[in-house]
Amino acid sequence: GLSDWYDNDKFFADMPFLSETNVPAMNVKENDGHFEVELAIPGFSKDDIDVTLENDLLHVIAEKKKETSEDDEEGYTRREFSYNKFERRIKLPSTVDPQNEVKARYEDGILRLDLAKREEAMEEPKKRIDIA
Repeated sequence: GLSDWYDNDKFFADMPFLSETNVPAMNVKENDGHFEVELAIPGFSKDDIDVTLENDLLHVIAEKKKETSEDDEEGYTRREFSYNKFERRIKLPSTVDPQNEVKARYEDGILRLDLAKREEAMEEPKKRIDIA
């Protein structure tokens, strides 16, 4: 169930420059055959986002690089760099099948991941007992 999800943000406790504000909000919904994970990542394009799955660890990185430079009348160049980045590691419950394809889509600032459950983790359909 949902209590098996481990959110490993404490991995980052000793990493500088990474504060809680960089961590996107996460929702997990459980359906019959799969989990649906939603991460709020506003302001990125899907090309900025990299999702990898290694064993039972889901790793989401979004990074936006922008460099602008402008010359003023005196010939000085002013450069501005802006880096927008976060990453999140999520340990998946054992009921997720890592061999199965993870479907990912990004729209309206929400990254949705679809993770299939293992066959043996699927719940048996209810069997109706006739009362004599």
